[in-house]
Amino acid sequence: MRTLTQNQARRLALGAQGFSEHRPGGRIDVRHFRKVLATLGVLQLDTVNVLVRAHYLPLFSRLGSYDRAALDRWTTGSGELFEYWGHMASLLPTPLYPRFRWRMQAHADEPWGSVRKILAERPEYIDGVLDEVRQRGPLTVGDLDDPGERGGSWWGYQPGKHALEWLFACGLVSAYRTANFSRLYDLPERVIAEEALSADAPDRIEAFRMLLMDAGRHLAVGTAADLADYHRLHVPTARKVIADLAAAGDLEPVAVDGWGSPAFVHPEAVLPRRAVGTALLSPFDSLIFNRDRVERLFDFHYRIEIYVPKPKRQYGYYVLPFLLDGALVARVDLKADRETGALLVQGSHLEEGEDSSQVASALAAELGELGSWLGLSNVVVKPNGDLAGKLSSVIG
Repeated sequence: MRTLTQNQARRLALGAQGFSEHRPGGRIDVRHFRKVLATLGVLQLDTVNVLVRAHYLPLFSRLGSYDRAALDRWTTGSGELFEYWGHMASLLPTPLYPRFRWRMQAHADEPWGSVRKILAERPEYIDGVLDEVRQRGPLTVGDLDDPGERGGSWWGYQPGKHALEWLFACGLVSAYRTANFSRLYDLPERVIAEEALSADAPDRIEAFRMLLMDAGRHLAVGTAADLADYHRLHVPTARKVIADLAAAGDLEPVAVDGWGSPAFVHPEAVLPRRAVGTALLSPFDSLIFNRDRVERLFDFHYRIEIYVPKPKRQYGYYVLPFLLDGALVARVDLKADRETGALLVQGSHLEEGEDSSQVASALAAELGELGSWLGLSNVVVKPNGDLAGKLSSVIG
């Protein structure tokens, strides 16, 4: 078994996630979007909009400024992507659709508590919701004839929302996003490409095998838990499947310096000579959404503090790590103040041992491009954090 240094593992990971080459020049179009999706395999969705919706940022990090409306048209109208529970709520390449049929069936077989309650008390209700989608879709929960009242015991959702979400989880309806990010539900045959709908669905273990190989390609190197986390697979089952893949030579077992668990390298993984790239990273970027792996790769302890009470936050509400030539060198708490047209840097913190002048200069340029891309006319640095003074002086 060969041993990788932490630096080699980091370069493998960065290369697999699109950070082994500089951003493209010229106009960004659908071809670039396709390349990023093929590289990442997943764009995680999230409702937080303090800066910009989460799925927009991974493309900015790898492509620079692009037309978000063009991405919207591609994600909702091309048929090349679909939304489902991949790594949480995600946009995924449509060819992966059959690989999630086992998960859809599992939801159908075991409804969660609020759905069981509806089925017990109003057995006809969910079938009625499905029929409305069939007859009147696409529709939001508010379009239902009887969406029901919000309640305190079912996460505050209306019964109609629970019904639609379960139908979505079961694959009986599909969904895409409205302009305000609500789910718009419709029948799968009106959303998903026919060849994906009609493709033979692998059984659960074969689907695990395929998804774990996908994860290996997108990660390049990871532990069994890392590979399972990419599509949120059951870890004990994934370990058994990974052992079989390794025995068959499909994944290479390796040791990584400083990692407490064995790791696996995908056969297509390429080790870049050096890591390049300057990027602010969304908390939901697939390079960093596995916080344990981030710490092993970058010696960077990172937690999102959205749900931490303000007095207890260490770095801020919506903190983005800053990647500079293969290292996570700083973190900034950002907010888009759309009323004043400013990109607010609520806090800026330098990692230990980094050069503040070099980091501030690179970060200022990246913040300037981010602000311009978001239609914000200036960058305002607040005096919070050990990088704030230097960053403010560079921005001016």
